[in-house]
Order: sequence, then C-alpha cells, then structure tokens
Amino acid sequence: MSVTADLSISGEEFVLGTALLTDADVHIELERVVPSSRQVLPFFWAIGSDFETFENDVRSNPNVQSLIALDRVEGRVLYRVEWSEEVESFIYGIAEVGATILEATGDRVWRFRLRFHDHGALSAFHDYCEVRDIGYTLDRVVTDLAEEREEFGLTPEQRETLMLALERDYFDVPRGVTLGELADELGVTQQSVSERVRRGTGSVLEAVLLEANGRDTGST
Repeated sequence: MSVTADLSISGEEFVLGTALLTDADVHIELERVVPSSRQVLPFFWAIGSDFETFENDVRSNPNVQSLIALDRVEGRVLYRVEWSEEVESFIYGIAEVGATILEATGDRVWRFRLRFHDHGALSAFHDYCEVRDIGYTLDRVVTDLAEEREEFGLTPEQRETLMLALERDYFDVPRGVTLGELADELGVTQQSVSERVRRGTGSVLEAVLLEANGRDTGST
C-alpha cells in the first residue's frame, strides 16, 4: 500500500533550497513531479513581488547554470532552471527510492508532500538521509487511502486556514474578511495565506469532483 508523508526541512539543508533562498519577497512552489538524478526539478513557480532581486540572486549561485522566466501571471512566475551536475543529494534520495513529489513549497523552511510505494521505500529514504546527515521533520504519514481521502489531501496549515476563512466568511460575497486580516490572525504572511487557500481549495475540489465523477460513471 502506498504511503504519503508530509515532511519539513530547512532551506539550508539541501542545495536547491539554498540556491533559491534570497532576501527577495518570493515564495517557491513545486507541482507534482517524479524527480530523476539527470534532471533535478527543472521547473518551479515563484510567488511574490521582487522578482528582479530573486533572479539576480539565483543566477549568481554557483550551483545554477541558467534561469529562464517562462511565464508571468498575477504575481507568479514560472521558471526553468538548469542546475550544475550532481548538486542535490536530498532530491536524489527521493528519486532513488522512486517517490513522487506531490507538492512542495518553501523559502526558509520547505514543506514536502511525498508519495512512496510502501513503508519500505519510506524507510529507505530515511536511511538515505540519515547516512548523509540530512535533517528533516516527519510531520505526518498516511497509509490508509480512505483516511487520506477523508482529509482531502490537505496539509494541517491548509486545513487551519480554510477553516478560519470559512468561519470569517471569506468566501461570502461580499467577503467578510480580507487575506491580510486572515494573515494577521494566523501570524503568517498574506502570501502564505493566499497560497494555502488556493492550494487547499483546489485539493478539496479535486477530491470531491473526482469522487462524484467516479460515482456518476460507475467506477469503483
């Protein structure tokens, strides 16, 4: 049975995190991907405002060969990055055990949601990191598919934010509260709240609509 694990790691614990760690007001977001040792995470979204500083900082990093902005949409930029060879032991560990990155976001602290084939693969990943002194915190492990569906694939932060947004009538018209007010109450940045609401809402809609579609088509 597959295993889904939520873990957090300091941006200084792995090379990609260090390369993307700048003083610019920018947050990184990775979509679902199966990493490989030959091409480590070539695409990522950056969310924020000071993209010029971010690009200059990233391009000056010795582990980055090139950085190209592919698309710019409402405070979000899709980048393609070419890394130096053999730069990332943490991501290689994910690739080595055949795990999938379901989602990852971060700046100074990164949060990953990984799917492993089974507990053995998760254990092998842990051993890989331990041998290389890669420190991370395992926040949550789900092994039962029904439990994961119940949770709609939400992280604890996304669930907390969506619950507060509902309680404060954020989804009403007109809105009962702004993103900035939610951010102040949660003690995080407005950018983080926006990301949690967007991704959390997407996860809930995907889970509900796919399940409903499965019932309509008679799938099991």
